[in-house]
Amino acid sequence: RKEKRKNKIFIDWLRNGRGATSVAPYSIRARKGAKVSMPILWKELDEVAPDDINMKQAILRTREEDPWKGFFENHQGLN
Repeated sequence: RKEKRKNKIFIDWLRNGRGATSVAPYSIRARKGAKVSMPILWKELDEVAPDDINMKQAILRTREEDPWKGFFENHQGLN
């Protein structure tokens, strides 16, 4: 299934319901090593795993390029 989604973003509509959970950016996860939910740059997708960033790394990353920069200037359709 993932092969068919190449160059596309999957929007998980199942997360839009009662009891569904998600994690806000910059949240400390209840995991060994205090992993942090962090936004990443598009160019980092192949390099950064979901459990790669701990609290110390998160602080350092906030001093680097902002992944949200230009977010509201980029307009795309959902079709």
